[in-house]
Amino acid sequence: QVQLAESGGGLVQAGGSLRLSCTAGSTSAINRMGWYRQAPGKARELVASINSAGSPDYSDSVKGRFTISRDNPENTLYLQQIHLQMNSLKPEDTAVYYCNARSSFQQYWGRGTQVTVSS
Repeated sequence: QVQLAESGGGLVQAGGSLRLSCTAGSTSAINRMGWYRQAPGKARELVASINSAGSPDYSDSVKGRFTISRDNPENTLYLQQIHLQMNSLKPEDTAVYYCNARSSFQQYWGRGTQVTVSS
């Protein structure tokens, strides 16, 4: 079992920025990590993810505003820590943000961190 530690949520005004971080307790052959979010009454949705080669993927709703990155880019086999820089935040970005990590056989979830954007 891989434990995921999330940090960086909080309250910010519209137009502001926040940075989320997620650290896996071990690499355990993790080859993709990312962030999902879930707003009240809505399904959980992918925000952004990155693979071990450093290739990012974004939902259309956050492209150009959010940037996902990883630590230790010289390790192209496994991931352990990622960050999500969120700029130009909008009230509709308000949600609980969950870190997700995947290996070839399993996936793991963090407990979630609240992001609230006030108008």
